[in-house]
Amino acid sequence: MDMSVNICGVVMKNPVTVASGTFGSGMEYSDFVDLSKLGAVTTKGVANVPWPGNPTPRVAETYGGMINAIGLQNPGIDTFIKRDLKFLKGYDTKVIVNVCGHGVPEYVEVVERLADEESVDLLEINVSCPNVKEGGIAFGVDPTALNQITKEIKAKAKQPVIMKLSPNVTDITEMARAAVDGGADALSLINTITGMKIDINRRTFAVANKTGGLSGPAVKPVAVRMVYQVAKAVDVPIIGMGGIATGEDAIEFIMAGATAVSVGTANFNNPSATIQVVDGIRKFMEDNNINSLDEIRGCVE
Repeated sequence: MDMSVNICGVVMKNPVTVASGTFGSGMEYSDFVDLSKLGAVTTKGVANVPWPGNPTPRVAETYGGMINAIGLQNPGIDTFIKRDLKFLKGYDTKVIVNVCGHGVPEYVEVVERLADEESVDLLEINVSCPNVKEGGIAFGVDPTALNQITKEIKAKAKQPVIMKLSPNVTDITEMARAAVDGGADALSLINTITGMKIDINRRTFAVANKTGGLSGPAVKPVAVRMVYQVAKAVDVPIIGMGGIATGEDAIEFIMAGATAVSVGTANFNNPSATIQVVDGIRKFMEDNNINSLDEIRGCVE
């Protein structure tokens, strides 16, 4: 039985990684999870300089998941390379670095800094960041901006580039095509869905930012639908995510067309969720005499 998957020439021992921002950069969960048992570790978003993030409160539990407005707090590329990448070199897993920025030059600076880091296998580009030059509109909701930033990053990147798509759009396939036309080697989806929660006792917003990103089981049906649509629209590997907590959840995404999957919000209430998902996929394959995930990938029509 072969659980390995291939993302743009990078072979992961199994299809499970983590959703950026839910697992730190691996160090934070290493007491609970043997990182070498994961197909890959996807780091928290890293920018060219440290970002302080949004004011608190920044997280609120909601029915079927959570809302977060962290604001991509991160220590910046210098600390990331010296501390986080150095730590990850001690584990037998692939490394996917999530990159964020407020403008194309900021993204490109980080991509160039990572170009010669041999321990970085793939780049995942967070295009849900606000594009300062365009009045704060996220790169990921404008197909022209998405296409352009993909081209700019591809021109400088030495690792394969995964564009992480926002679900806050009318047509996810339009965004997928824009990214692929710009040169994206792979896609990951979905990022969080914009939501809001009001604290009726305090008569104010549950998070200081007023709105935040909804994630967790509540978004899984939307995520599976979007992965299916994108898999039919473009011919690149897809990392599917959104509410995955069990092996069965992961199999849904793979049957919809995903090559790999990311576990996100589940890590917060179950630090061992990733390993349980790996074990759940293995058990499903054993129980159903599946020798390779290629046998079931995209099997629904």
